[in-house]
Amino acid sequence: MSPSTPERLSGYTDAVFAVIITIMVLELKPPASAELSALLSLWPVALSYVVSYAFVAIIWINHHYLMTYITSPSLRVIWLNFGHLFFVSLVPFTTAWMAQTEFAPAPVLVYAALFVVTDGMYNLFEREILRSSGEFSPVEYRATRRRSLFAFLLFVVAAVLAVFSNWAGFGFICVALALHLAPDATGWRRRARETRRQRRATPGM
Repeated sequence: MSPSTPERLSGYTDAVFAVIITIMVLELKPPASAELSALLSLWPVALSYVVSYAFVAIIWINHHYLMTYITSPSLRVIWLNFGHLFFVSLVPFTTAWMAQTEFAPAPVLVYAALFVVTDGMYNLFEREILRSSGEFSPVEYRATRRRSLFAFLLFVVAAVLAVFSNWAGFGFICVALALHLAPDATGWRRRARETRRQRRATPGM
C-alpha cells in the first residue's frame, strides 16, 4: 500500500484518538468511600471528562467526513493532520488539571486556549481538503467555511472570557462544540458522495 493513502492517514488518526480516550478514562479514579454520596465529590472529574470526550468524538466525526474527499493526501494535508493531532493529544492533560483543581480560573483558561489552537488547526486542515476536493461550489465552500470560522471565533471568545470568568469561558466552549455536532448540516457532502457513487456505477463515466 502506498505510504500516502486516505486509509493509512485515517487508520493512524483513529489509533491516536483511541489512545487519547483511553488516557482520559484511566484518569477516572473511584472514590475511597463505599457510599454513593462519595460520587458527588467527583463532579469536576465527570463534567470535564464528558466535555472532553464529546470534543474528541466531534473531532473524529468531522475528520471522518473530511477524509471521504481525499483521494491522495498531499504532504501538506499529512502535516496539518499531525499538527492537529498534536494539540488533541494534550486534551487529557488539560482535562485532568481542570478536574483536579475544580475548574480553577488558570486551568480553565489553558483548557480554552487549547481548544482555540486545536480548532485553528482543524480549520486549516478542513480548508486544505475542501479547496483540493473539487466537489464544492464556491457558494458551498464559503458557507462551510463560515460555520467553521464562527465556531473558531466562539472558542476565542471562550478563552477571553475565561480570563474574567472561568464558568463563562467553559460555557462558551460547550456552545462552540455544538456547532460541530453535525459535520454535514447542509447535506452537501452527502449529495457529493451520492454523485460519486452514481458515477462509479455508470459505465463509461
